[in-house]
Amino acid sequence: MKKFDYIEAAKKIFEIESRVVSELSDQLDESYELLCKDILKMDGKLILMGIGKSGHVSQKIAATLASTGTASFFIHPTEAAHGDMGMIGKDDIVLLFSNSGETQEIISILPALKRASNKLISVTGNALSSIAQASDNHIEIKTSEEACTLDLAPTSSTTSAMAFGDALAVTLLQAKGFTKDDFAKSHPAGKLGKALTLLVSDVMHSGLDMPKVTSQALLSDALLEITEKGLGMTLVEENNKIVGIFTDGDLRRCIGDMVDINQTLIKDVMTLNFKSIQSSDLAIDAAKVMEDNKIFTLVVFKSDKAIGVLSMHDLLQSGIV
Repeated sequence: MKKFDYIEAAKKIFEIESRVVSELSDQLDESYELLCKDILKMDGKLILMGIGKSGHVSQKIAATLASTGTASFFIHPTEAAHGDMGMIGKDDIVLLFSNSGETQEIISILPALKRASNKLISVTGNALSSIAQASDNHIEIKTSEEACTLDLAPTSSTTSAMAFGDALAVTLLQAKGFTKDDFAKSHPAGKLGKALTLLVSDVMHSGLDMPKVTSQALLSDALLEITEKGLGMTLVEENNKIVGIFTDGDLRRCIGDMVDINQTLIKDVMTLNFKSIQSSDLAIDAAKVMEDNKIFTLVVFKSDKAIGVLSMHDLLQSGIV
């Protein structure tokens, strides 16, 4: 008996689903543009509905839309038929997902949905279906092939619907000029919330905790400052202005060059070109600067004045990285 190739089977599924998703680009037309414009100008909420796998997809899309600035939530069609229809207002738009377009649980409440809402829009795989024909606007998404070899389980079709939902959410995000600050308002907790709200000023070392020596200090004095403050570096100041830094890496070079730490001025061995960041920048952006430049500390400025030092260890402790 031939051994089953699990990896090859998975690769074939990926190939089918990626091809089906790529076919979506050629299927979009003015109905998609109309959908976006209707959502952007609506005064109410976007209500998503679906049954079975389409219901699960609709719930995910509703969550993505809500987190990116579009007021939306999911209502199960069966629950709508038993009281939840009251959650739909006259200013709301209902967006239905049904691959066949013939989902009976949705068809049975179409008249009520049209009366309760401002507009009824559907996404199906059949423009001639009952749900499509009853809609004010219909977006057709055809799936050329399901990844299920039995052609029974919704696979490529649900992947396509999910990708469509992502495209819709991000399209609306871009059209509205939705920013990181807007996104942070709906994600206040956890690592994501921190990444979007924690500023450099929240985690930097400042005041007496900021390592600093004058340009006339001896290298030995600078080493004492580095040891005391524990950040692996010190700022070098001249005439109330930061003119350089000295790091552990600079020290290793000095040792290699046999520099006399008791005779050498810090200004003669400091690094003149150092990386910095503004105190009002996001801490996650500081992490990217460090990673891109393969460094572990940044000088923090407020406008043109150095007010602190930020280390990679600070970012690790804060949970940003």
